[in-house]
Amino acid sequence: MKTTRIPHAPSTPLAELAEFLAPFRVHFKRSEGPQTLERYLTGLLTEHPNKNCDTLAHVIPGTSEQRLQGLLTSIDWDEDDRNGQRVQDMLRLPSEGDGVLIFDDTGFAKQGKCSVGVARQDSGTLGKTGNCQVTVNCHYAERTIAWPVATRLYLPKDWASDADRRKKAKVPEELAFQTKPQIALALLDRAKAWGVRWACVTADADYGDNPNFLDGLEKRRQRYVVAVRADFAVSLSRRGGEVRRADVLVGAQAARSWRSVAWREGSKGWMRGRFLALRGWRVTSSGRRRAGWLIGEDASDGKRRYSWSNFGPEVALERLVEYAHRRHWVEQYHEEAKGLLGWDQYQGRLWRGFHRHAVSVMLAYSFLVWQEWQRRGERTCPGRPRRAFSPSAGSASRIATGGASPGLRLAPLRSGQGVAVA
Repeated sequence: MKTTRIPHAPSTPLAELAEFLAPFRVHFKRSEGPQTLERYLTGLLTEHPNKNCDTLAHVIPGTSEQRLQGLLTSIDWDEDDRNGQRVQDMLRLPSEGDGVLIFDDTGFAKQGKCSVGVARQDSGTLGKTGNCQVTVNCHYAERTIAWPVATRLYLPKDWASDADRRKKAKVPEELAFQTKPQIALALLDRAKAWGVRWACVTADADYGDNPNFLDGLEKRRQRYVVAVRADFAVSLSRRGGEVRRADVLVGAQAARSWRSVAWREGSKGWMRGRFLALRGWRVTSSGRRRAGWLIGEDASDGKRRYSWSNFGPEVALERLVEYAHRRHWVEQYHEEAKGLLGWDQYQGRLWRGFHRHAVSVMLAYSFLVWQEWQRRGERTCPGRPRRAFSPSAGSASRIATGGASPGLRLAPLRSGQGVAVA
């Protein structure tokens, strides 16, 4: 996406961007709003490294710091409605019909204590406990295209219970404390209400290890493949069997149970790993047992990883592996939204400003996705998958509906047995 950015800010709107933003004019009561939004997005799309309102006001013709700040904090518009309309626009993209909904969080390093939600907390982005803000993010990904759905700031307990800090940051009064998995489920409900449809949910171990999150997905009748940690508890018996750690169960399997599976074509060839799957039962938060697949992965980096899925007995291992590895899309979004579009450069302290900036970044990113899709056509993009699961020729639409590519054997899983790509 780097090549699609704007080297220097033009004094007049780019025709493509103006056309993309035209439907969003309905969210503003005055003409100044759409004009300022266009200028702000133009600034986010430029190659200028600093993208706070102060800097953008100096490098973007036809606006001012006051107008840009007003867009984020005081102009009358509903950021949630605008984001919902953006999602509707993204749903018009050609679809393979087997999208995955991904949940992940990301951190924003901060100084001081006044920015909304800032606290000393764990952040995978920082790689440590540090002073930061954390958002929970919902992303939609197919094999060849992906885009953000929604994001929400995590409000730590100390913030949620501090009336004075909430008032200063203008946190909505109705907003109560929620854990990150609870926020993720709320974002899933919102995505469904907006008309997003998906075949599977995936998330990292911070969510996969949370029984309430898995219970919430199953209550909503969602299929999922989530990463779990080595101590994730599984029984190989539906009733009364011993509950054991994932690493113990996987480590006890014979070498012949492991199979080589390729899941995506990268810039250096097909990505492969060795996998096995065991049919088992996890223990829910209420003590009940729910059937699923414990998946072990010996990755090329030498690490052993684990996943849990509630797909039925007839699913193919390749499908579970491919779904699980779409999590790279949200990691790519975090990197590009921060590195290219200035997501991590918001300097305000207010709840509304933080989320309006995030929605604007998602809007700019969606514009880039549309531009890339229009240019791509039928050509193969380096680093992007060409076909589903296999480099052999075949119809992606057939595979998405259960058909198989000529180069792929989609055999059903059996307990303790892996499935290899032919």
